[in-house]
Amino acid sequence: MEPPAPTSEYAQNKVPPSYEWSKLSHPNITKVRNGKGKMPDASVAGAAAGWSDLRLDWTANGPAAYPNFSRGKTSTRAYITAMFNSEVTMYDGAMGTMIQNQGKWLDEDAYRGDRFKGWSCNVKGNNDMLSLTQPATIKKIYKEYLQSGSRLIGTNTFSSTTIAQADYSMEAFAYELNYAGARLAREACDEITAENPSRPRFVVGALGPTNRTGSISPSVEDSSMRNVTFDELVEAYYEQVVGLMDGGADILMVETIFDTLNAKAALYAIGEYLEHACVDIPVFVSGTLVDLSGRTLSGQTTEAFYASIRHAKPMCVGLNCALGAQQMVPFVKRLSECAECFVHVYSNAGLPNAMGGYDDTPADMAKYNSTFFENNWLNMVGGCCGSTPPHIAALKGLIDEKGFKPRQLPPTRRPKMWLSGLEDLVVDDVVNHLGMPFLNVGERCNIAGSMAFKKIMMAGDYGKAMDIAKKQVIDGAHVIDINVDDGMLDGLAAMQKFVKIAVTEPEVAKAPFMLDSSKFDIVLAVLSGAKASLL
Repeated sequence: MEPPAPTSEYAQNKVPPSYEWSKLSHPNITKVRNGKGKMPDASVAGAAAGWSDLRLDWTANGPAAYPNFSRGKTSTRAYITAMFNSEVTMYDGAMGTMIQNQGKWLDEDAYRGDRFKGWSCNVKGNNDMLSLTQPATIKKIYKEYLQSGSRLIGTNTFSSTTIAQADYSMEAFAYELNYAGARLAREACDEITAENPSRPRFVVGALGPTNRTGSISPSVEDSSMRNVTFDELVEAYYEQVVGLMDGGADILMVETIFDTLNAKAALYAIGEYLEHACVDIPVFVSGTLVDLSGRTLSGQTTEAFYASIRHAKPMCVGLNCALGAQQMVPFVKRLSECAECFVHVYSNAGLPNAMGGYDDTPADMAKYNSTFFENNWLNMVGGCCGSTPPHIAALKGLIDEKGFKPRQLPPTRRPKMWLSGLEDLVVDDVVNHLGMPFLNVGERCNIAGSMAFKKIMMAGDYGKAMDIAKKQVIDGAHVIDINVDDGMLDGLAAMQKFVKIAVTEPEVAKAPFMLDSSKFDIVLAVLSGAKASLL
């Protein structure tokens, strides 16, 4: 069996990616390569890593039939499907933990290296830049995970967007950071694969959450305020995707997602790239539940998170970070029960202790993950904060010793309308008091249907408008209809502000929203501002 694939002809037909990215000529791709983040020549950009060229092509000869893999001849989607169906596949562990474990030599000067000696601000802590200044260290970490049993490794690019790199005034290096992080991983994977070609290793291009949130206000005084827009996130992620693919990534993973709107921006950017490059690349998504409530930072449940991103047809979805394996058990169970695709987990090595460290030993981590394996909930497993190569080796050792099998994909289900607010809503499951199908749509936030709401919106009293929306949910509305079309009102600004405030109100945002407007520009603008699914 195989998970639902994106609708492109390349995904549907499992067309092998060419890995000849130098041939890509779409204006958006060439704009990234030749824009303000354009890499210097190899004598500068490749000096620390010993690269004599900055190649973009990564084809590799060899047998193309499973279990072998030949880049340019084998479909990555088909190969990962076969692998995930046959074994609980090993991902890697924490990059940050391994960098911290390097010792005192990795100080400010080491972070700067020769190339950035005179940089204008402190850069220690910008782990991603080590791909440029200490490439041997990053490649060594990659290889340690591969030698511990990882079949897939994530790139050292968690913060390699213009948005996150602004903290270090290094926005112009975003493309290069992604290229270098992916290329070092490509080289490490190829060297380990050469030792046993029947167990090829894969580069997972990691797209982190950025340090800004698209659906959460940074101001306690104004809940409609945002410090980043959807379009800005898309632009930053698109540049990251180009760099990762040019550097040799096989798979793209949107990871550590605590705000689903950021994830949707990343998935949109990936979709744009795949369309521009005319290629099929598997996409994984990994969410983060911030505490034992089982919700993301933006408030969504596990099921609502999945319902919000399932339109992108991720090949694998899962959870990582924030919690240890013990704490993740009920949420992994729920995700495994609802996901139509493959499922993964890479938990922390327990909860952080008083000193900010992690106490789970490799044996502890293997023991606590055993619940996932015994119940066949997973297709891929790894580690997050606090985990090291010995942790990965212990997980692999337990799987091999016990002969644990991977999660089987669910049978193809009848198509259904599956919506989400902070909580998910399957429309077919909603019934009235007689047990008959019935979806209750609250219409009181509609200017055309409520004079009271119209007066409130004309007065700009969004607090009272939220009270009306809240009362509808309390009274049983499954979906909230929102319409602010009126000749005397700036409908675009009013709709955007209403939705931005509404998504921060838990009693309102638990229900999906129905955007009701005769003006397409209003609908389009608001679609880019909501983390949940919209009608």
